[in-house]
Amino acid sequence: MASFSRPDTLNLISKITPRRFWNAARVLSSYYVSKWSKKAVQWGYPVSVGFEPTTSCNLRCPECPSGLRSFTRPTGMLGDNIFKKTIDEISKQLLYLIFYFQGEPYLNPNFLDMVKYASDKGLYTATSTNAHYLTEANARKTVESGLDRLIISIDGTTQETYEQYRVGGDLEKVIQGARNIIRMKKELKSNKPAVYFQFLVVKHNEHQIEDIKKLAKEIGVDQVLFKTAQVYDYENGNPLIPTIDRYSRYRKNKEGQFEIKSSLSNHCWRLWNNPVITWDGLIVPCCFDKDAQHQLGDLKTATFQEIWNNKTYKDFRSSVLDSRENIDICTNCSEGTKVWA
Repeated sequence: MASFSRPDTLNLISKITPRRFWNAARVLSSYYVSKWSKKAVQWGYPVSVGFEPTTSCNLRCPECPSGLRSFTRPTGMLGDNIFKKTIDEISKQLLYLIFYFQGEPYLNPNFLDMVKYASDKGLYTATSTNAHYLTEANARKTVESGLDRLIISIDGTTQETYEQYRVGGDLEKVIQGARNIIRMKKELKSNKPAVYFQFLVVKHNEHQIEDIKKLAKEIGVDQVLFKTAQVYDYENGNPLIPTIDRYSRYRKNKEGQFEIKSSLSNHCWRLWNNPVITWDGLIVPCCFDKDAQHQLGDLKTATFQEIWNNKTYKDFRSSVLDSRENIDICTNCSEGTKVWA
């Protein structure tokens, strides 16, 4: 679950209309009916949708498919046609629009125009960035776009620590980008976007947890989110796994091997509420299907409504209710593993 500062919470609440409230109630009801009956039922449209502005990225983070350039799916940029068509179809029910999946959103030249399009329809909009492109001009356009939440990934308070995970990154650019946004909010007399630092806690940066809190306060960031790291080879240990248990997704079992802490119960809220749309219009179950291996529909050939209620989607929801542990993207799921300061 996302964390919100108080002003950000009030801003989100202000986006709720009677139609959106009723839709959310229907979705939540259908989720619990499905969970209790073990039969997939879906009422309403999702409350939250993720759009992928691009798969391209300027950094080479070691546990990220974008950074590793390891996708089997094509790289590209989200276009206006798929985006606007889908937003026009579901915006009256939709509340929360997330502009990230893989890649760096600001590399898409039309990204902030799409944010403004969604904002003008009364949607709460959010994105996550490595902040290397938050120039003064982009900071101004970001504030003017109406973006509600800006998450800045910053995984160290010194260049030496930061670049160990954010390979190819420049910490000074990140800090300057954050300052640009804060300054532009003041200049334009705007209380948006709410600015968050997201600190991915790994072994080499866990000693800087207090330092990032101090830096955020000095710059004027609203809140710090501490995120646990997903690693792909964890059974025999991994140099990224932190020693502070609170910030680790993994624990040692009796055999001395590492296992994921979270249990894989046979239900998942994301399947009823939070689909992800890739840059080329494919709908996938959630943000853990990074390579779009579980394609539930294609917006280039069908409407969102048709896909949301099609047999492929129903069968996938049923498979989660039946045996979630047999679904590959679920086995390293981090649902509920984000903490905040």
